Amino acid sequence: MDSLITAAGRALAAGDPLGALNQVALREDPPALALRGIAMAQLGDLDRAKLLLRRAARGFGAREVVARARCVVAEAEIALVSRDLGFSAQTLETARAALEARGDRLNAAHARYLEVRRLLLIGRLDEAERALATLDPAHLPAALCAVHGLVVAGIAMRRLHTKIARAALSQAQNAARQAGIPSLMAEVQSAWHVLNAPAARLIAHGKERPLLLDEVEALPTSRVLLVDACRYVVRAGERGVSLATRPVLFTLARALGEVWPGDITRDALVARAFRAKAADESHRARLRVEMGRLRAALRPLADITATQRGFALTPHGARAVLVLARPVEEEYAAVLALLSDGESWSSSALALALGASQRTVQRALDSLAAARKVQWIGRGPARRWMTPPVPGFATTLLLPAPLPGD
Repeated sequence: MDSLITAAGRALAAGDPLGALNQVALREDPPALALRGIAMAQLGDLDRAKLLLRRAARGFGAREVVARARCVVAEAEIALVSRDLGFSAQTLETARAALEARGDRLNAAHARYLEVRRLLLIGRLDEAERALATLDPAHLPAALCAVHGLVVAGIAMRRLHTKIARAALSQAQNAARQAGIPSLMAEVQSAWHVLNAPAARLIAHGKERPLLLDEVEALPTSRVLLVDACRYVVRAGERGVSLATRPVLFTLARALGEVWPGDITRDALVARAFRAKAADESHRARLRVEMGRLRAALRPLADITATQRGFALTPHGARAVLVLARPVEEEYAAVLALLSDGESWSSSALALALGASQRTVQRALDSLAAARKVQWIGRGPARRWMTPPVPGFATTLLLPAPLPGD
C-alpha cells in the first residue's frame, strides 16, 4: 500500500474527508476509489459514494476478498444512513464472515454493528440484543466503542431502562471524545437530546403534561391504573391487560380513563369508538355489547359501572387512573414519528419499519405531503421523504405497532 493511500486512510479514520480527497482525488485504482467513496459518504454525497464503492469492488476482483468485503461493509453503512433498509442482510453477513475468517476483526465488528443498528431501527429489539451480545467492545477502538454505547442506549431507551441508557451514553460520549470524530460526537449529543426530551403525555383529571422517559419508566410501578396508549395496554403494577388487537375496547378504556373519576356520556363514547356523528339505537346497542366485553377484559384490574349519563371506571386498589399518550397524535402519526429523526426515508424503508404495505405508506405520505407536513426529493425509486423533527419531542422512543385497521 503506497503512502498516499495510507495517508488518506488515516484522514478518514480521523473524520477528515477533505484531507483524504487531497491525497487520492485524481486516482482511479481500486484502493483510491474505495477511499474516495468513503470520503464522499462522509461529505454527504451518498449516491456518488455508492457508485465509487461499487467500482472499487469490481476493480479488486475475486482474489481480493478482504478488500471487496470492506467495500460491501462501507456500502451497507451508506444504506443505513440513507435509510435504505432493503439492503441485503445476507450480503452484509457474508462480508462480515469473510473479514473475520481472514483476521480483519475490526471491520468484521463494524459490519456486526451495522446489522445491529438496522435491527434497532426497524424495531427488532430481541434480535438486536442477541447480535450485540456477540460483540465485546473491550478491545475495539474508541470510535466503535462509541457506536457500541449508542446501540446499547438505543435498545435501553426503547425498553424503558433509562439508567442503563444514561450509563451507555456517558460511555459513548467519552469514547467519541477520545476518537475525536465530530460527526460521532454530534450523534451522541443527539442521542442525549432524545433521552432528555419529553417522550409522552400524561392525561389525568382532564389535564395533560409532558413526561420524560424516566417518568414514563416509573409509572407502571406506581399505585395507579395506567391506560397506556403507547403500548395499548391497561396496567396496574405488575399486572396488565393487552388490548393491542382490540382497538375498539382500548378506545373505550382510554375514554373512561381520561374522565376519571367522573363518567362519560354514551353519545361521547359512541363518537370516540365508532366515529359516528350522531348516535342511534344500533350504536347504543353495539356500545352495550362492547362495554360488556371491556368489563370482562378489565375485571382483574377495575370495574366499569353504568351511570345515569353513561359509564365510569372504578379501579381496584389504585389511587388514581392515568392515561399515557403519544407525544404527538394525529392521522399518520407513526409515519411522522419515523420521519422526525431528520433523515431521508424511502417509502419501502418506512413500510419495513412500520410492518405495513408500501402502498399504505405511500398513501399516508401523499396525504402528509398535500398537508405540507412532509417533503420529498428525487423521483421514482430514488424518491426520499423527510420532515423537520417535531420540536421538543422524542417521538420515535415510544413508537408502537399500528392498531389493526389503522
